[in-house]
Amino acid sequence: MSVAKLDEQLCFALYSASSHLTSLYRPLLEPLDLTYTQFIVLMALWQKDEISISQLAERTSLSKATMTPLLKRLEKKGLIHRKVLVDNERQKSIVLTDAGRDISLQSIEITNKVSCATGLTEQEAKSMIALCQKLKFPT
Repeated sequence: MSVAKLDEQLCFALYSASSHLTSLYRPLLEPLDLTYTQFIVLMALWQKDEISISQLAERTSLSKATMTPLLKRLEKKGLIHRKVLVDNERQKSIVLTDAGRDISLQSIEITNKVSCATGLTEQEAKSMIALCQKLKFPT
């Protein structure tokens, strides 16, 4: 009888690698009182601020159900605030506070440390990112 072999599955390799990378971020984000998912949201906002929750969820590949409690925690920490849109009171845009922007100054150091910890060369990392994007956005 033939069975699927765990170590030969792309899904398991990606899952395991993702779990490992997340664990590398944990001690670096702990002093900032951030989770990895919160850090992802902040990175997206550092690139483009004042976007809707839907746009932010799409950009970060997080569900809207995940976004709501996550954004509430970031707001409670004083890193973002939700701003009601002038033309649509039911929609809100997410805006970084000064404290939220200040954390961005530490982001390069954090991501560089994780990058070094992976043992990948810069080219290997770029290739891996390209392959993951190919999986996510097939042509």
